[in-house]
Amino acid sequence: MKRYASLVLVILTSVTTLSLLSGCPASMSASSYTRDQARSAQDVQYGTVQSVRSVRIEGTKSGAGTLAGGAIGGLLGNEVGAGTGRTLATIGGGIAGAVAGSAVEEGVTRQRGLEITVQLDNGRTVAVTQAADESFAPGDRVRVLRDARGTARVVR
Repeated sequence: MKRYASLVLVILTSVTTLSLLSGCPASMSASSYTRDQARSAQDVQYGTVQSVRSVRIEGTKSGAGTLAGGAIGGLLGNEVGAGTGRTLATIGGGIAGAVAGSAVEEGVTRQRGLEITVQLDNGRTVAVTQAADESFAPGDRVRVLRDARGTARVVR
């Protein structure tokens, strides 16, 4: 009965963790807006794309993956051995699970991005990094939108 309860707990923790991780990353897409950005004015500048470079946008490291991985690893480690061996397996499982959970969180939320360098019509040059969900090429006419907090995006 104890093994069944532990298995159920591991499954529930795993499902909860995956649900949390899937909702963690803030979108880096030029087409996505936060609730705070909706219905707020943005500064608009026009320009021409000078260069586009592929980059990798790091995933989140919120600690949710570390905590969930540690909990799952500890639960699994607790199923091994007895006495001191069980205690060591629980501790080792928790540590290994925490490391693995952190790596999984970062990997799941990592995304491809573009660094887009734009020569603005006023002569200033800016570079904006955003998700690679739209294509840009040198010579494209674009708009650079910037909100009050300095968050910028390049759009057609």
